Amino acid sequence: MNLPSPSDDALSHSHQLLERIHVLVREEGWISFARYMEMALYEPGLGYYSGGSRKFGPGGDFITAPELTPLFGQTVSRQLCQIMSASAARILECGAGTGLLAADVLAELDRVGMLPEEYLILELSGELRARQFDTLAEKVPQLAGRVRWIDALPTGFEGVVLANELLDVLPVHLVAWRSEGIFERGVTLDESTALQWADRPARGKVLDSARALDIALPESGEYVSELNLAARAWIASVAERLERGAILLIDYGYPRSEFYLPSRSSGTLLCYYRHHAHAEPLLWPGLNDITAFVDFTAVAEAAFEAGLDVLGYTSQAHFLFNCGLLEILDRRGPRESSDYIRAARAAQRLTTPQEMGELFKVLALGRNIPTNLLGFSRGDRLHAL
Repeated sequence: MNLPSPSDDALSHSHQLLERIHVLVREEGWISFARYMEMALYEPGLGYYSGGSRKFGPGGDFITAPELTPLFGQTVSRQLCQIMSASAARILECGAGTGLLAADVLAELDRVGMLPEEYLILELSGELRARQFDTLAEKVPQLAGRVRWIDALPTGFEGVVLANELLDVLPVHLVAWRSEGIFERGVTLDESTALQWADRPARGKVLDSARALDIALPESGEYVSELNLAARAWIASVAERLERGAILLIDYGYPRSEFYLPSRSSGTLLCYYRHHAHAEPLLWPGLNDITAFVDFTAVAEAAFEAGLDVLGYTSQAHFLFNCGLLEILDRRGPRESSDYIRAARAAQRLTTPQEMGELFKVLALGRNIPTNLLGFSRGDRLHAL
């Protein structure tokens, strides 16, 4: 594994988190990977998303669509307009990253005269809240007053709930299917007190969910993958509070029929460190982003069980084209201009199958609004769920 070396300060930061993990493992003897992932990403002051390291953009560990181009937020705004017109002029963004998506959305909605009465951001990281505040103050200072940060989901919400690349960083359970049974993979300490993997028989919701998948074992005799029970719980929690409107989820993943293919017998878990992907989540906790692809069938099932309608499911490319990406691109001016050429290259990354166009999907869930949403007018794949 050829990764850049962390600085001494970064290693010290990781060591502090490692000590907290050690304390918990010693107390419990074994912790699930979901618990480890939760600490690695969200432990107050030390987790990847709650510490102070740069995460997004060229100087961070990965680039999201809003970091790539404002075209993304401008195009998504068209779908937000339709949903707000059918419900209420409110937007709740969950996990807003650097705040660029919020800034681009607000600027575009201002341009078309469809500003929300309020733009709520649910962000648990104090460091990211500060970055979002600074981004909005820089990009849309005249609109920043419409933004309000909240600590928990509001009750009785009407409008749009927007989540871009949120579900993939919710803690997942690791499960190993073997001929002798179903096991949950967790973390213990070896004789030198280093973190190591350890399996134990699965139980409770993990066992029930794993059994329901009916995984066929490969020739190797073991199939390892993830269960995102936190995503199902999050959907249920939002559904409980959504009275009228829609939830728009944008993330990378597959329907279940593609998620648990025989060729994915090692799962989809990945880590990112300074734009290098690797598969060692126990390395340098607090310094790596840890993600897993989304099982969109499980998300849709959770929504249905919570009384929501599944309004649409398609690729990011189809969604953006349906919402008028090319028309918005044409606003960049003459096609031979440098501004247009840069924007066109970014649009290509958003939509080509080899880049983000097919890997990322868009799922819309709703209550008490029409089902004919703009972003799913062509290429809807509800049948695949």
